[in-house]
Amino acid sequence: MNKKHIVLFDMDGTLTEPREEFDKRLLQPLRELSNYADIGILTGSDLDYVNQQLDLLIRFSELRYKIHLLPCNGTKHLLPPKSSNEEFEMVHEMDMEKHLGTSCFRQLMMLLCSQQETMCYNDDLPLTGHFISYRGSTVNWCPIGRNANNTQRQKFVEIDNSTSPTLRQKEMDKIKYKINLRCSKEVMVALGGETSFDIYPNGWDKTYALKHFPNHTCWFVGDRCGEGGNDKEIYDLLKQQDRGFWVKNTEDTADVIMKNIIPRLK
Repeated sequence: MNKKHIVLFDMDGTLTEPREEFDKRLLQPLRELSNYADIGILTGSDLDYVNQQLDLLIRFSELRYKIHLLPCNGTKHLLPPKSSNEEFEMVHEMDMEKHLGTSCFRQLMMLLCSQQETMCYNDDLPLTGHFISYRGSTVNWCPIGRNANNTQRQKFVEIDNSTSPTLRQKEMDKIKYKINLRCSKEVMVALGGETSFDIYPNGWDKTYALKHFPNHTCWFVGDRCGEGGNDKEIYDLLKQQDRGFWVKNTEDTADVIMKNIIPRLK
C-alpha cells in the first residue's frame, strides 16, 4: 500500500507574516492540499504562539481535523481533534533541562542572561520585555524582547542586517562556542524568525518531527532555509528527494502548494 503524505509548514514567514495572524489567502490552497495529504504546523514557537497566530485555521476551519501541531521544532506533537468538542491532543513532549542536566541547563541560562546584559549597552536597540523564554524542549532568546511591537521589530531587523556578518550571526557564534565549552552535551543555536535565537540540544532541530510520521512521505515548506536558519536541516534533508521548498513569503507558499506539491500528489 502507498504511504500517506504529510506536508509540514513553518509558521512565521510561511503561513503568516512574522508574529502576525494566519494569511486567509492560504485557506483555499490548504483546503485543496488536504484532499491529498495531511498538514503539519512545524514551528520553533511554542503552542501559545501557534494558538494566537493560527486561531482561524486550527479553531474555526474544517482543516483542523487534518492538522498536526508540532511546536518547538516538533519536540512537542499534538494530534488533530476527531470531533468539534475535542481539542488537539498532546502525545509527545521532550524535556530540555532533563536531557541536558540541571547544571548544563543552568549554565546556558546564565550565559544568555550575560549576553542579554551586553546587548543592553547598545543604545540603538529597542528593549521591551520577555527576553528569554523556556519552552520546555527549547529556549528562545530575543535580544529586544518578545513584547516588541512591529516598529521595534523592524528597527532591529535593520540594525541586524546593517553589518556582515549580521549582529545575530555574530551572537550565534559566541553562544555556540561558550555553551559547548561549558556543557558535556552539544547545544545547537539557530536564527528564529527575524529577531530571536532558538536554542536546543543537538538533534532537536526540525528533522526531529519526522520521527512522528514513519508511515508518511514527508514534505516541507519554510522560509528560513539558509545558513543558520531554523528550517535549514529539514529543508536540506527533504530537498534531496525534491520535497523541500524554500519560500519568501505567504504568497510564495500558496504558489508552491498549487504549482509544485498538489500536481505531484494527484
